[in-house]
Amino acid sequence: MNYSPDPVRAEGPAAVTEGTPDGPTVLVLDPTGLAKHEGLPATWRDKTDDWQIVWCRLPADGGLTQADDILSDPPGQTVHVVASGPFADGALRLAEQHTGSVRSVLLVDPAAERFVPPGHGETADRHWENDHRERIDGLAASGVRVRVVAHSTGGEDDRIPAPLPLGHPDVVAGVERAVAEID
Repeated sequence: MNYSPDPVRAEGPAAVTEGTPDGPTVLVLDPTGLAKHEGLPATWRDKTDDWQIVWCRLPADGGLTQADDILSDPPGQTVHVVASGPFADGALRLAEQHTGSVRSVLLVDPAAERFVPPGHGETADRHWENDHRERIDGLAASGVRVRVVAHSTGGEDDRIPAPLPLGHPDVVAGVERAVAEID
């Protein structure tokens, strides 16, 4: 884990849960601490009819513990873990510890644990996947799919360097496609 939480972002709840218990659980591991005001980012709200979304705010005290607890006793049968670059390795580690409850690990700009020049997100993520191939294959052998679902393009849609924020519309669309294909 190469992120250092901002004390302002650490304020607020450790986790925010919204959605239906009848669908898959989408566990978001957010190293930046969105959902500070006890609600999901607007881009995720229309998914609550189909998914139960648990947004764990890692800068908040207890955010990671909450994620571990959910994976130890999942609310449903299927859990998809979503994480971005600063916590990609941590997401893999959690999945390795909970292969019985994790269906997939869906990553956003996993290579962004280090600086990724604008426009090089996809290439950097391919290198990251190659560097982590043994772990990815080990998870696949346990029934856990690992997939990169969104990359920073460096274009004007991103407006910021990698990683894309987990509330970015491209992230939500990538997660939606992956969940539909995997489930």
